[in-house]
Amino acid sequence: MTHRSRLSSLWNRVDSGEIHQAPRQWQSWLSDTGSLTQKIEQAIGQQLEVRVLRDCRQNLNSDESRYFQLQTQRCRIREVLLCANGTPLVMARSVLPTLSSAGSNQAVLRLGSKPLGAVLFSKNRKRSKKKALREITRLNKRSSLWQQCQKRHAQLSSPLWARRTLYQLKGRPLLVCEIFLPALLQFSAMASLR
Repeated sequence: MTHRSRLSSLWNRVDSGEIHQAPRQWQSWLSDTGSLTQKIEQAIGQQLEVRVLRDCRQNLNSDESRYFQLQTQRCRIREVLLCANGTPLVMARSVLPTLSSAGSNQAVLRLGSKPLGAVLFSKNRKRSKKKALREITRLNKRSSLWQQCQKRHAQLSSPLWARRTLYQLKGRPLLVCEIFLPALLQFSAMASLR
């Protein structure tokens, strides 16, 4: 099995060196540790629109179940598109176990069309001393995540690059997966020419 084909179906830690398998133009997006929304807005010079696709209790996919090592299969799942001028740049999927949204974490359930980064990177939020686990993957046409994106974007190219991060929200886990769509590079390139 070659290194390239192994990367096409597995999640790999960003710090494992696998980031260098990604095209150079995607590497800074995949490895960034700050708010993705803020990074995109700075790169394109405009505010993003958050289009909520789904926000409800759902079953976890098998990969997410193994990742959380949970007995329960149902979690709150929020899927959104981050758009500029109506063009989707990123598709994000947040997985929030029921225990993670209890008590003072309930604000994450009332985001509406606000980005999740508004909660995760707020100035008032106490940062965890533990480094967030961040992984990347290359999605090809066989990937269920690629297929989910393709349902919404029929002209989608392959492969796509994605990252996922396990955040701690007041000591409770929250998994965020972000799939980078080709239009992101086009918008950031156009903005840099201005």
